[in-house]
Amino acid sequence: MTTAYLAPEGYEAQLEEELRRAGCGFRRHGRLFIGEGPAVVAAWATNIWHDCVELPVESIGLAAKSLRDIQRNWAMYAPLHHRRAALIQQRLPHVSARPVLFPAAAPKAALGSWTLLAPDRLLAAARCSSPFANGEVTFVEDRSGPPNRAYLKLWEALVRLGRWPGPGERCLDLGASPGGWTWALARLGAEVVAIDKAPLDPRVAAMPGVTWLGDSAFALEPQTVGPVDWLFSDVVCYPERLLRLVERWRASGTVASFVCTIKFQGTTDHASAEAFAAIPGAQVLHLHHNKHELTFMLGSAGASASPQVMASAAVYGVRLG
Repeated sequence: MTTAYLAPEGYEAQLEEELRRAGCGFRRHGRLFIGEGPAVVAAWATNIWHDCVELPVESIGLAAKSLRDIQRNWAMYAPLHHRRAALIQQRLPHVSARPVLFPAAAPKAALGSWTLLAPDRLLAAARCSSPFANGEVTFVEDRSGPPNRAYLKLWEALVRLGRWPGPGERCLDLGASPGGWTWALARLGAEVVAIDKAPLDPRVAAMPGVTWLGDSAFALEPQTVGPVDWLFSDVVCYPERLLRLVERWRASGTVASFVCTIKFQGTTDHASAEAFAAIPGAQVLHLHHNKHELTFMLGSAGASASPQVMASAAVYGVRLG
């Protein structure tokens, strides 16, 4: 069994170290790390290619036919042999790369990945971890409403999670200023409690459903806020500190779902990333719109508030969902 891991551009060293820590041997092909054995947890892989196969490439036409015989949709990764790879891709069905208009579900159709290892040898995987070509997604941006572009990684996280807040749901946005994530959540019709010592952008603060509290995200106690459907955090802090914050809110039983940015300052704290990934039900991903950071998500598609959260809601008199 062969598995390949595609590193985000500029973060090859992070993926390489993560694979070494997992005991995974590999060979490099550009940003693609090719290893033997089943997939290991690899947060720094923007896309994981499962059950890869090597195919002979006798001609461009036969290469395209071999891929079409496996399935319809394919994304090309071509660090080498660009011209030959492009000619093969031209003979495959077109895969749309139009910007996504949020909110929207991720593509459901299977999307495989392939690359030319040599002019006469092709590596392909029909099943990949990302629904987007090479793990890259772009959105139809709003260039006038939000105070910054941080909302793009929140949009991407929610698309990958498969659900997002809506009317009647209560969100807590920690480290909210100037309000990019609060803006995105309020636009969905959710109630947002924004926490930051710095004030929100006045346009965001004036949005319906937005409440700003000038407190520290780390000093805030769960019982002072009451139950929430979602806890969001884009706070700049060391990963260990964020982990303690997440564990405290998880222990409170007042949060149904989490979406938090794990930011690395200087060296990459792989141990903390592994601790986030070890939380039952968690996803830890490097999104296309992440920089030197990962996104932690807890809560799967169709998830609802836990019994503990629902019980807390009854105590606080807050409606969830």
